[in-house]
Amino acid sequence: MKTLITGITGMIGSHFANAVERNGWDFVGLARNSATSRLSAEPDKHVHRIDILDREAIDHLFIDFKPDLVIHMAAQAFNGISWKTEESTHLTNFQGTTNVLRACRYHSPEAKVVIACSSAEYGDIKPEDCPLVEERLLRPISPYGVTKVANENLGYQYFLNYGLKVYLPRLFIHVGTGHPPATAIQNFARQLALIKKGRLDPVVKVGNLESARDFIDVRDGVDGMMKMIEKGQPGDPINICTGSAHKISWILDKLIEISGLEIDVVKDPALFRPSDEPLLLGDNSKLLSLGWQQKYTIEQTLEDVFNDWLSRI
Repeated sequence: MKTLITGITGMIGSHFANAVERNGWDFVGLARNSATSRLSAEPDKHVHRIDILDREAIDHLFIDFKPDLVIHMAAQAFNGISWKTEESTHLTNFQGTTNVLRACRYHSPEAKVVIACSSAEYGDIKPEDCPLVEERLLRPISPYGVTKVANENLGYQYFLNYGLKVYLPRLFIHVGTGHPPATAIQNFARQLALIKKGRLDPVVKVGNLESARDFIDVRDGVDGMMKMIEKGQPGDPINICTGSAHKISWILDKLIEISGLEIDVVKDPALFRPSDEPLLLGDNSKLLSLGWQQKYTIEQTLEDVFNDWLSRI
């Protein structure tokens, strides 16, 4: 199966590429910058340096490669960053997705298309609303969440009006190696690794520790999306999540335990967001019905992330 992966140098994109490579599928990727990809072999052979906003270049890539499967992961992918980059988040996420879907419609109309949607779409919820089912009203409260609702609706429009086989995974927070320090887990792990290496004083700066999230290992998440492609239905959103949540304070304590360090924790006002859902916990019944099973515990994931940062510093 010929597979095109946008955002191939990102965490989820590179793990997708490794999964596709293991299946023996031919693949190419799209990436805007020169970020290092964690592909298992010959990354330069597979990566085309194209901005997702360059519609003409995307059209040419589709015409030349003619993919059977499109994994669209290219985005401004961070909820927290979107508060300070609202305009570019909307432009990159919505117009970029429009460019990919349009190219699919005209140049690969039989291809399956996976669009990265998000748990941030649920937005204005209370803890008693959880676990969140896919049929729930979407009321996003961040610029990032708004773009993801728009993307999902755009994907559904192309599915309904043009017959594209568009798959809509709602990704809860994916955690794994090769990720920038733009999320709480990665930020904590990076700080602890720097302290372990003697580069920082033994102080970890934190934001809101009271919220709780349904974290999923990126390897489990990619496996869930592969199950969705194989057995799911186009146009039908599916939560990609574990069905359990952990408080950010627990995550921090566990990472400190893994590091073996004695740490002072200091709140940093710069790390707080204008609004923050107290709990994001997904119902994964649809995902389980496809035969998906969780393979990695949160403890395994956190240990891998911490060791990854030790190797990167």
